Amino acid sequence: MEFTLRPWTPADKSSLLQYANNFKIARFMTDAFPHPYAEENANQFIERFGHTDPPNVLAIDVNGEAVGSIGVFPQADIMRLNAEMGYWLGEPFWGNGIVPRAVQQMIAYTFSTFPEITRIYARPYSNNPASKRVLEKVGFTLEAHIKHNIIKNGEVLDELIYAVRKQG
Repeated sequence: MEFTLRPWTPADKSSLLQYANNFKIARFMTDAFPHPYAEENANQFIERFGHTDPPNVLAIDVNGEAVGSIGVFPQADIMRLNAEMGYWLGEPFWGNGIVPRAVQQMIAYTFSTFPEITRIYARPYSNNPASKRVLEKVGFTLEAHIKHNIIKNGEVLDELIYAVRKQG
């Protein structure tokens, strides 16, 4: 399935509400990604990420509709060479190979757009095998497995830290 990565716009609000309001997605996101996902949440998201220059959070667009999101979050201070990556995709689009290709594109975009970044990391939960497979498939390496480090929906989980480094 073909897709593009592009900046978020106010016109994406209805599709953001449609696809983000899904517990199957929210269960693997931080608590900052609410469920249920309400109009106020969509407004805040688009206001926050629709105006960054350069954009660091992009819509995953299929046929002109924002069906997911992928972003990198450059770190500060002693972690300033690093950026954390996060992503989600609307459930109707799962199983089409979109996320691995979007992650690959975001890696290339990050290293070219933010030249100071030399390492991109992601922190999937231990109960999310699909995300672990995506990261491994595109070249991320498991750097750490921290036991009983996070709590999500009342369940204590292990935190995994995967990373990919800029070549050259």
